[in-house]
Amino acid sequence: MSVSVVRSSFTEKDLDRWFDENRITEIECLVPDLAGVARGKILPREKFTEDRGMRVPEDVLAMTVNGDKPGDDPSYRAVIPATDHDLVLRPDPSTACLVPWAADSTAQIIHDAFRANGEPADFVPRTVLRRVLNLYREKGWEPVVAPELEFYLVAKNADPNMPLAPPVGRSGRAETVRRAYSIDAVNEFDPLFEEIYDYCKAMELDVDTLIHEVGAGQMEINFLHGDPLELADQSFYFKRTLRETALRHQMYATFMAKPMQGEPGSAMHIHQSLVDARSRRNIFSNPDGSPSAIFNHYLAGLQKYMPAAMALVAPYVNSYRRIVRHGAAPINIQWGHDNRTVGFRIPGSNPENRRVENRVIGADANPYLAIAATLACGWLGISERLEPTPESDGSAYSLDYELPRSLSDALGELRDCTAFHKVLGKPFIDVYLSVKELEYAEFMKVISPWEREHLLLHV
Repeated sequence: MSVSVVRSSFTEKDLDRWFDENRITEIECLVPDLAGVARGKILPREKFTEDRGMRVPEDVLAMTVNGDKPGDDPSYRAVIPATDHDLVLRPDPSTACLVPWAADSTAQIIHDAFRANGEPADFVPRTVLRRVLNLYREKGWEPVVAPELEFYLVAKNADPNMPLAPPVGRSGRAETVRRAYSIDAVNEFDPLFEEIYDYCKAMELDVDTLIHEVGAGQMEINFLHGDPLELADQSFYFKRTLRETALRHQMYATFMAKPMQGEPGSAMHIHQSLVDARSRRNIFSNPDGSPSAIFNHYLAGLQKYMPAAMALVAPYVNSYRRIVRHGAAPINIQWGHDNRTVGFRIPGSNPENRRVENRVIGADANPYLAIAATLACGWLGISERLEPTPESDGSAYSLDYELPRSLSDALGELRDCTAFHKVLGKPFIDVYLSVKELEYAEFMKVISPWEREHLLLHV
C-alpha cells in the first residue's frame, strides 16, 4: 500500500521560522472536542510566542453537540469535577498550517490537552487515538489508514424545519436525479472545488481523488494512506475547510449521515492495514502472499467489536437513518472480497497492499474517535486471537441486521463492553456515555413532522 509523505515534524524553532516566512500575525489555537468541533482561542502572534499554550475549562471539550453539559451525572463528574479545572493546551507544531481563507496572514495549529499535573487529558479524542496507537507501537507495528469522506452539497437553508435540497450549479439548475461518478455533475461545482483544492494545497492536506457519489449533490474525497493521527488531523481540517468554502460559494456542505430523505447516507470509509515498524512490510500478508493470521484476527475483531463501537462511529440519532437495507450502507458485520454490501470489504490488491475497508463508519463521526475505534476493534481481535466468520460472497443485504439500529441500543452495547473500555480508557467511556445519553434525552423531547402527520388524527 502506498503511504503518503509524512508531514514535517516542526520544532518550536522551526515553527517560529515558519511564522516569519509566512508573515503570520494571528494563530487559531484549535482542539477537537468530543463531537469533532474546533474549540480554542485566537491569539496574536506575539501572545502565542510568549505563552506557548493556553488554558480552557475541562468541560468545554466534553459538551453535547448543542452545547449542554451532563453536570449532574456522577460518572461524568468523577472525570471532570464540578470545580471545572483548567486544561493546559499545548500546540503540536507538526499540525501548523495556513488558514487560506483568512483576510490577514493567519495560522491554525491543533493542540493537545493536559491536566495541571502534566498528564494528558484522557477523555480528549486526540489523546484517545494516541492511546490506541501506543498499543500497536509497543508491538513494533504501525497502523496505516486512508479515510474516504462522503458529504452533501446543499442549498442554503436557514429554517431547520424545511427539508434540504441540492444546490444550483453552474448550469443554473439543481440535480434532480442520482449521478454517481458523473464528471459533468462534479464540473457543475468547478469554482467551489478549484478553491477547495487550492486551500488543501496551501494547507498541505494529502487529498487524492474527488468523485460524485450516488446521491443528488453527494460527493466523496479520498485521502492518501498514512499515519492515523496525521490522517485524523487532516480529516478534521478538511471538514472545517469544506464547510467554510461552501459558505463562500453560497451553499452548505454537510457531513450529516442522512441529510435528505430518499437519498443515500454519507460514510467515512476507512482503509486500514498494519506494517512492521522496522521492515515496513505489510504484516496482513505472509511471505508467500497469503493472508496472515494477524489479518484474520484483525478482521474477526472488527466483526466482534464493531457493534460495541457503533456509538463512536455512528454518534447521533440521525446516524442510524443511514443503516438501512439497500441504502448503500452495511447493516451487519459480514465481510467479503470486493463486496460493497458488507461491513468489512477486502479490496482487490496485491499482497503488499492487503487491507480491510471498514464501511460501517458514518461521515458524521469524529475522525479521531472513528479511527481509534476501528483500530481498537482490530487490536482486540489480535489480542484474543479471534477467527472471522466464513466470507459473505453474495449480497449481505439479504441477511439479518447485526448492528445496533438506534443510538440508544448502541450506547447500551458500548456500556456493556468492558474489553473496549480497557483499550480506549474507562474515563473517556464514562464521559462519552454521559454526553451521548444527554444528547439522546434532548432528542426525545422533539416531536417530528412524521409523528404529527401520521399520529395526530389517526390514533
